[in-house]
Amino acid sequence: MKPIFEFEDNSCLLGQVREVDTRKISLSVNDDKDLRKAKVSQLVTIALSGASRLWLIGNIDKVIKKSISVQTYAKNEESSEEHDNDLGEKIVNSVHLTLVGTVRWNAYESQYLFSRSIQHVPEIESDCYVLRDAQLESFMKILSTQGDKAYSLELGQYTIDESATAYLDGNKLFQRHAAILGSTGSGKSWTVASILERAAKLPSANLVVFDLHGEYRALSYAKHLRIPGPDELGTSNPKGLLYLPYWLLNADEMLAMFIDRSEFSAHNQVMVFQNAVIEQKKTTLADLGKNEVLNAFTLDSPVPFSLKNVIESVRSLNEEMIAGARGLKQGQFFGQFSRLLTRLNSKLSDKRYGFLFNAPSSEHEYDAMANLAANLMDYSQKGGQIKIIDFSEVPADIMPIIVGIVARVIYQIQFWTPHDKRRPLALVCDEAHLYLPKKDDQNPVEKRAVEAFEKIAKEGRKYGVALLVSSQRPSDISPTILSQCNNVIALRLTNGEDQNTVRKLLPETLESLLEILPIMDIGEGLVVGDAVLLPSRIKINPPQEKPLSATIDFWSEWIKKAEKPDFIKAVENMRKQGRR
Repeated sequence: MKPIFEFEDNSCLLGQVREVDTRKISLSVNDDKDLRKAKVSQLVTIALSGASRLWLIGNIDKVIKKSISVQTYAKNEESSEEHDNDLGEKIVNSVHLTLVGTVRWNAYESQYLFSRSIQHVPEIESDCYVLRDAQLESFMKILSTQGDKAYSLELGQYTIDESATAYLDGNKLFQRHAAILGSTGSGKSWTVASILERAAKLPSANLVVFDLHGEYRALSYAKHLRIPGPDELGTSNPKGLLYLPYWLLNADEMLAMFIDRSEFSAHNQVMVFQNAVIEQKKTTLADLGKNEVLNAFTLDSPVPFSLKNVIESVRSLNEEMIAGARGLKQGQFFGQFSRLLTRLNSKLSDKRYGFLFNAPSSEHEYDAMANLAANLMDYSQKGGQIKIIDFSEVPADIMPIIVGIVARVIYQIQFWTPHDKRRPLALVCDEAHLYLPKKDDQNPVEKRAVEAFEKIAKEGRKYGVALLVSSQRPSDISPTILSQCNNVIALRLTNGEDQNTVRKLLPETLESLLEILPIMDIGEGLVVGDAVLLPSRIKINPPQEKPLSATIDFWSEWIKKAEKPDFIKAVENMRKQGRR
């Protein structure tokens, strides 16, 4: 068995261990020549005494060169008083590092393996060596070859050694949820597309992308779905349009959309509206002879019903006149639901909400939800491994609840699928800060969406539903969701609040790595978590098919001679709420 690290001379010797504090190590460096070998974020190794097959790996946090005043104390024999003798200054060189793992010989597999576990700490005066050249290549080869390649996701190359390929554990990346965080223009969409491109090559991969701005609509290997805009209503249901009929809303979502809790009669509105919905669902089930479902269903059960009949039922109570001692008098709820009826009619007549309230009749059939689930979750069709849902036509005020509906439907279908028939899938939440805000910033509509995703974040792993959260403002995202992301790909972040949010997601021993976040290049990320062997700075591979999110080169575009802009077309698109 050949030693993994061979240091035949002192060319790689950095210094000796001076202080040991769990994972934090301080080195004493002999002279300036040795100190110049140390660079922040560089890898070093320390051999454990008496264990030739066991090496500790560390990451340099700080390089220090400072002078201290040297004084001695002597006693005056005549006066018995002490006085100090100033001997001048002494230069002290030191290096602080954090231990990140252990390289050990595995006799069973007959190879060296790297583990993030640290069971031993070095002794004082142990020698520390920088990893470079052949030694660095040997270590990076361990990282690149360790693990079963069948389950590895090739992400890019390590910045410290671009000849070494960086792999993520594909199982752990999605099992423990993941977050891709970076300022605008840092390469988030690039990173997402790179992961999608590699996942698309797997026979039964299953990823659903929530695309809020149509950035991924040009990816050829994906199945594309789109929430229809107002200009597409009333036409035949073309392939690719995704209607979400109102009966998919659960009780909380319906109330958030229709009920104003600040009104005096809100509690009566809730009671009457819910009772009317239940009666209409009962009617549907009775007409279809679904007695087994009829005996077990609840208000939240996704059963098609007539919203027009619900409105008529509420209107009847709002206008009800009953017999009194002196003739007709106003009923118990007379006039209390006028505002509710106005809101309901306003929503139904607003074509921006057509995908909810003006869906084709086929979307209101009893089997429509099963067809919707197949549309969202079936990976067996050509290109079905990656489903991209374009939400760009959805009004901003209900965007959270609509995205939440899709996530909740997918999760519930997965939940109720028998265990032996269940296939894992991942939800890719692009621009997550727009619909998963912090608790203090949530309105009633956003609260419903956040609750759906928080449930998935906490329990989805048990049922094979993973989250891949992507955002340029991590400080605006629900902490509950981010805290469940045990894998973080942090690209360039310049905002202090966002950096602090990422800092809370990482172990304290890795805080020093965060100092590089503002200075990283486009497409370069700090990858930390269960899916990566070594917390590392990685240059992420560019996807072959890039998303439509590249930053526009203003000056380059201004240089070109362009056609006359068609403002008439732009205004017409604005009026009809569509770009086609």
